[in-house]
Amino acid sequence: MSAVTSASSPEFVILRELLEHEPAFVSGSRLAEKLGVSRVAVWHQMEKLRAQGFGFKAVRSRGYRLVRRPAALHSALVAAHLGARARSIRLFCLPEVDSTNDEAARLLAAGRSAPFVVLARRQTRGRGRLGRAWHSADNGNLYASFAFRPRLAPGRMQTFTLWMGVNVCELVANFCRATPGLKWPNDLLFDGRKAGGMLTEARIDADQIRDLVFGLGLNVNSPANAWPGELARRAISLAEHVGEPLDLNRFTAALIGRVLLAYERFVDGDYLENFADLWHRYDVLRGRPVTLLEGDRRHSGTALGVDDEGALLLRDERGRSHRFRAGEVTLEKGS
Repeated sequence: MSAVTSASSPEFVILRELLEHEPAFVSGSRLAEKLGVSRVAVWHQMEKLRAQGFGFKAVRSRGYRLVRRPAALHSALVAAHLGARARSIRLFCLPEVDSTNDEAARLLAAGRSAPFVVLARRQTRGRGRLGRAWHSADNGNLYASFAFRPRLAPGRMQTFTLWMGVNVCELVANFCRATPGLKWPNDLLFDGRKAGGMLTEARIDADQIRDLVFGLGLNVNSPANAWPGELARRAISLAEHVGEPLDLNRFTAALIGRVLLAYERFVDGDYLENFADLWHRYDVLRGRPVTLLEGDRRHSGTALGVDDEGALLLRDERGRSHRFRAGEVTLEKGS
């Protein structure tokens, strides 16, 4: 496992300095002073970064400038983009894992301090709601799980996934200049095709949440021809929608910052004043005919949005309103 353990690691310090001063050069003397090492030691660190896919322009008496960065997920680069925020969360970045949610749960059980985030380039057993498999190839997508120890009453968690969902949508909209939609309770869509999904899992002690894992699978840079079988019709990536690849490491850092801020607001309890407006902004079901499957029972009607506890509101053909805390929703054809 590769981990960014502190914001003082040589890779972090070098990349942060270069990013902060782009497009200017940063002298070797400055980097040596920041690291507390010799300029020769700085050169050796730069060579290590070159071997990881970075490129630098070096000019005598001026220093170094970053001219190429890896397209794949790189923990030190994500941390460098996070800047000061990197001091408040530990990043674990893996080339492959069974499930980032499962790895986060294992780390929590082993006593790792929270918060932290597990990132992976590929999952072998990625999953979504109801245990469904989540296609998790190593092709530029984002698989992330955030681990917290909130010590909150279980009743407080009803709107957690929905609140995180609207924050993910806000981040995507601002970063991509394209507005996604949310399908209750946890799917992110573009033009009716799925771009991401969220899964929250918790361990409960008596009267409080002890461990909380928020998992996110987001199709970022996978090409249109990468989807197997039926997924080709139902899935889409952010890059496919906006027409160009995204900077995965910069996007990941922006997402981590947004999730941390959203979590802090959730714990503080001051999010409710914005929750309903944000959900309404991205809700793709509101006002449309839907069918909700609740176990073996089917309910049809018009979606009316969600209430303050995150339940889906549905008006049936007789005009009566019903609320559902769980279920699988599909839009009626032609709606």
